[in-house]
Amino acid sequence: MPHFDRERFSLQHSPGHLIALINQLKDRLLERHLVDHDVTAAQFKIVLLISQERASSSADLVRLLSLDSGAMTRMLDRLEQKGLLTRERSIEDRRQVRLTLTESGKALGVRVPQIAADATNELTGCLSRSELDEFQRLLKKMLMAADALPHMPGE
Repeated sequence: MPHFDRERFSLQHSPGHLIALINQLKDRLLERHLVDHDVTAAQFKIVLLISQERASSSADLVRLLSLDSGAMTRMLDRLEQKGLLTRERSIEDRRQVRLTLTESGKALGVRVPQIAADATNELTGCLSRSELDEFQRLLKKMLMAADALPHMPGE
């Protein structure tokens, strides 16, 4: 069922544009909470997934974060240079590279839930609990209709 008029479509109020603006705001808030940790929002997501044992390889991260492998390699290089993770070749299959957080990476990983919760609370603070529940329900419904809701291991 079409909801938008092709002749009078307004980018400013389109769901895609509003979602993009919210995503940008979310990353800005997250980066403000990360300033003391010297990582970007994108790098934070990698530490989050590895620390919660939802990803252990570059391929896992590419799939979960919908990034291309070149961009992922560059982000992993930066995290390795910052001393937050290491890459270890699998003994069983030399083609596989396992990602492991260093002690510094694990220390950040312990703080991940607090940082994520604080930034997300700041983002959604203007919503009531029921509004937030409905917002999440609608986002999931749209993603599920397009078979685009990534399944996270352990969920």
